[in-house]
Amino acid sequence: MEAGGLPLELWRMILGYLHLPDLGRCSLVCRAWHDLILSLDRTRWRQLCLDCIECRHPNWPNQPDVEPESWREAFKQHYLASKTWTKNAAILETSVCFSLFRRRRTRRTLSVGPGHEFHSLGSALAMASLFDRILLFPGMHEEQGEVILKVPVEIVGHGKLGEVALLASIDQQCSTMHLCNLVFMPAWFSPFMFKTTSGHVQFDNCNFENGHIQVHGPGTCQMKFCSFKNTHVFLHNVPLCVLENCEFVGSENNSVTVEGHPSSEKNWAYAYLLGLIKSSPSVLPTEDSDSLMSLDLESRDQAWSPRTCGIVIEGSQSPTSPASSSPKAGSQEAEVGSDGERVARTPDSSDGGLSPSGEDEDEDQLTYRLSYQVQGPRPVLGGSFLGPPLPGASIQLPSCLVLNSLQQELQKDREAMALASSVQGCLIRKCLFRDGKGGVFVCSYGRAKMEGNVFRNLTYAVRCIHNSKIIMLRNHIHHCRASGIFLRLEGGGLIAGNNIYHNAEAGVDIRKKSNPLILCNQIHHGLRSGIVVLGNGKGIIRNNQIFSNKEAGIYILYHGNPVVSQNHIFRGHAAGIAVNENGRGLITENVIRENQWGGVDIRRGGVPVLRSNLICFGYSDGVVVGDEGKGLIEGNTIYANKGCGVWMMSSSLPHVTSNHVSYNGLYGVAVFSQKDGSGEFPGGHGAQESFSEDGDAILWETELEKDEDPLRRPVTVALVESNSVNHNGASGLYVQSSEALHVITNVIHANGDRGITVAQSSQLTRVANNSISCNRQSGVKVEAQCKVELRGNGIYDNRGHGIITKGDSTVVIENDIIGNRGSGLQLLPMSDTKESLRCDKLWLPLPGNKEPDPLIPGLWHCSARPRQGSGAGEHHLPGQDQQDHLSADLKQPRMHHAKQQVLGLQEKV
Repeated sequence: MEAGGLPLELWRMILGYLHLPDLGRCSLVCRAWHDLILSLDRTRWRQLCLDCIECRHPNWPNQPDVEPESWREAFKQHYLASKTWTKNAAILETSVCFSLFRRRRTRRTLSVGPGHEFHSLGSALAMASLFDRILLFPGMHEEQGEVILKVPVEIVGHGKLGEVALLASIDQQCSTMHLCNLVFMPAWFSPFMFKTTSGHVQFDNCNFENGHIQVHGPGTCQMKFCSFKNTHVFLHNVPLCVLENCEFVGSENNSVTVEGHPSSEKNWAYAYLLGLIKSSPSVLPTEDSDSLMSLDLESRDQAWSPRTCGIVIEGSQSPTSPASSSPKAGSQEAEVGSDGERVARTPDSSDGGLSPSGEDEDEDQLTYRLSYQVQGPRPVLGGSFLGPPLPGASIQLPSCLVLNSLQQELQKDREAMALASSVQGCLIRKCLFRDGKGGVFVCSYGRAKMEGNVFRNLTYAVRCIHNSKIIMLRNHIHHCRASGIFLRLEGGGLIAGNNIYHNAEAGVDIRKKSNPLILCNQIHHGLRSGIVVLGNGKGIIRNNQIFSNKEAGIYILYHGNPVVSQNHIFRGHAAGIAVNENGRGLITENVIRENQWGGVDIRRGGVPVLRSNLICFGYSDGVVVGDEGKGLIEGNTIYANKGCGVWMMSSSLPHVTSNHVSYNGLYGVAVFSQKDGSGEFPGGHGAQESFSEDGDAILWETELEKDEDPLRRPVTVALVESNSVNHNGASGLYVQSSEALHVITNVIHANGDRGITVAQSSQLTRVANNSISCNRQSGVKVEAQCKVELRGNGIYDNRGHGIITKGDSTVVIENDIIGNRGSGLQLLPMSDTKESLRCDKLWLPLPGNKEPDPLIPGLWHCSARPRQGSGAGEHHLPGQDQQDHLSADLKQPRMHHAKQQVLGLQEKV
């Protein structure tokens, strides 16, 4: 600055003594003075803000130790808000005579207290005129009758907050009034400390103790920097009320009740309050500062690392791992499995290779080309999670799976953005609710918006019932003794960007046709479930982080039917998502990982649609379909879980289709039945504990809807169809069941045990048109007394036999059985074995021979090529160009002779 040549530091010191009007005048002198006044933000502006009796620290009560970004801006907002009650002064003054207008220009201050002009508030009000100021001096001011306010006035306590107490029941009948720096207590004759029905009231920096405040529409209210101790604020049909920077402590019931639809009739203050809200800083994000935590997926150890074998579908390219070399001639040894199987083994156990039968094959990776299109999960999921997980390594999620910020989601969803920007009914912002029974109760078509609040140590934080709507943005809800947010009886709204944690019951509880939008929340460390949807509850649950809850991350039951999409559900102590007791829902494009129980658990009539999810790194199974579980499981990537990829129990009728099931620790797909009473499952598996979220489950039965969902088609037999099941630690498919099962058009490849094992099947298990290749032991094994039909399958290059069967009810028709290390078909000794084998063509190339040889008992290779349209497809081997002519040159007499040898061998066995 040029004036007097004084340094800036000295100018700041001088200007620090000016009052607010003088600072305003100085800022208008010139640009340099304007910038100088602005530079006093941390000194003079801070002092003015904290010394104002109408406000407290800008971040009180939630963050009183955190300074605002600008003290000047905070003081400006406080100052403008404190003058709202006077905005209709011009309207009132035009309706009175000129003398009253003159008195308004020189409004009086009326003093009340011992030794002052008036001894009681009532006597001062009798003498007050428009917008006069009534100053209550320290002491206890008690009114023995109801105080009726008919003239707009301002009542202010003198001194520090707490020194002036007012015991009264005030009924406002004027258009506006202002109360500041007072402690309110109820009078002896009424619990109501204040009530209004049509006017506007403004409370600044007041305390309320052990009473009630009541505002009826079209009346409005504005409460800022107030403390409520065991006080109930009741808002009925209010068009707009603002509660900002307030503290609610120790309520015996609800702290705030919002009842009734906002009144269509609005008073004069409505427009001013709406303008004030829009001009104040919003809690909505303006940048991606709320991006959620990184979700690197930790890999899990695997029992073995099999050699990869690319499966190339015609018209598509497989993004699988690189080729590995096959063992050379003479490097094989024979080993015998526990069931007497002959299995080829290579010396290099770390390779785990599943090499083909030809000893002079190329060292290039095997590629089988299937003529039919196998549908699978989304390419981004399948392509990213086909390689083996590496111990100690982390897997970065594709960018399309990283959660969006709240601002990004709102920009994509215009309806959600409009909802988040709307204000109707009651606005509660930056308040603290603690140590009481209830926070906010919205009922009977009420409307409420809550931004940036803290709810802690309550029985519940927010309840929304009877067609009411709530908007909750950026709140912290924790340590509630019941659910954090409770919606019932068609409640709805937007719940976005909240941090909900450490609650005794569900973080969000949705019941009885409630239908909220739950977006971009963090729901974690709950003592029970993260989100519960039951009793015909609905809702859209999208883009949330749900983790470390003691029960299911999302629990759907009793005809709950939400849409659950693009969430990250991880590290739960139970299932990621549980669908139980006739629960439904569309569950799509979620990342479900590292949960202690199944990634998705479906039981007791649950009928969800589970589509395009990534279910990985679980400590148990990927998907569990328990007793009487149903639903469509389609297009999911089920990867690197410690247990099975898909675990199906008795009486379950799921439709499992187009999934990619790989690198799981046990079976790819396991089907078990407990109807025989054995109750024994391999690997320590069994029926998991039943979920229990509500003790009054029976009460829901009378309220359940039974509408049909077009996404679901009836399934009468459990169906496993068009899946890719590969590189799992045990068998690709394991069946021990007394119920019918259809296994159709799957690719079962490079699993750590057999491709398919049927240990028990009293009803028909139909295995048709599958590709079963490069498994560590046999392609298919059928135990005794199993009803199995093997039709039109391609069984290639397994390290054991092609098919092993002990059963007396096994039908083997039109299969390709080529290049397996052991026998093509092995009939184990059984006294009453009867096999039905039908071959169209048979060619038997043995290692080192160029011409077909006769059948050798105990070790024989057969190829039963399917007729046209059977679905097994074409099959290509290295060097096949030199061998294809062999099948074509076989004459009918030789073929007939081969069939006779097969049947003769069967009769001997």
